[in-house]
Amino acid sequence: MSDVELIGSDDATLRRAAELALASAGLRGHVAIAFVDAERMAQLNREHRGRDAPTDVLSFPVDEDRPIGAAPRELGDVVICREYTEDVPEAVIHGVLHLVGMDHERDEGEMLALQHELRSWL
Repeated sequence: MSDVELIGSDDATLRRAAELALASAGLRGHVAIAFVDAERMAQLNREHRGRDAPTDVLSFPVDEDRPIGAAPRELGDVVICREYTEDVPEAVIHGVLHLVGMDHERDEGEMLALQHELRSWL
């Protein structure tokens, strides 16, 4: 069973978006999703990615070294800036897919295709 913690929101659609992304990877565990303002997002982006600007979503994995399938896991945190996000459920999916190990900057379109498909299910 996965535990999706929405900090500052109780939106069932956002919870379902995270659960779909986790299920697509066959993982169970805890994910925290927090919402921050543009200033805080810029600070996080600068500190963790060296980019001095706000962005829509950042992911911070925790249990990366634990074998896939080992459950339950502390998967990590997803941070979203609503001011820079056109589609919040899609940002949730995007962030969680990063937590489960997907990377659209290194794959051949699989992550974004899955993201689009999962978004259509909501």
